[in-house]
Amino acid sequence: MRTIFSRSILASMIVGLFFVAACAKRPVATVSQAPAPAPAPRPAPAPAPPPAAAPAPPPAAVAPPPAAPRPAPKDYRPDDALKPINFAFDSAAIRPADAKILDASAAWLVKNGDYVLLIEGHCDERGTDEYNLALGDRRSRSAMDYLVAHGVKSDRITIVSFGEQRPLCRESNEACWAKNRRDMFLIKER
Repeated sequence: MRTIFSRSILASMIVGLFFVAACAKRPVATVSQAPAPAPAPRPAPAPAPPPAAAPAPPPAAVAPPPAAPRPAPKDYRPDDALKPINFAFDSAAIRPADAKILDASAAWLVKNGDYVLLIEGHCDERGTDEYNLALGDRRSRSAMDYLVAHGVKSDRITIVSFGEQRPLCRESNEACWAKNRRDMFLIKER
């Protein structure tokens, strides 16, 4: 019995030594520090102003200059020279056949500099409203970037996304959805 008791005490002491060794403080590396600078003298407090007879009115808020109003989509009209382009499902990439359409549109827009362009991004009905609005925006930006890269000035282009709000076709099948995944191009005189 005595050996079991002494072995358990010995085991407890060994475990205790491990804990003490693990918790021992490590030496802290010291960085030589320059003596702390003396605090700067504080200026004497300014005398309080005499009380005013009436409180001054708060300063008027300066309103930012109004932004140029964005033209409403209803102000624009379609033109036969600017054909719509279509997109693959869940994509904003310009396909090769649609790039040819955009090339012709860019050439027309460069020659007709007195028009401004509205690019409408559209989606099919699949996906949430928020997702489709974002996808329509990416599609219209993709077309805008293409046109700008081909000589159309970016200040002539406005983009808008309608998401799934304005479908061309209302059936729920792939042929109809493919028609709704599009960018429409509308113009207006400056």
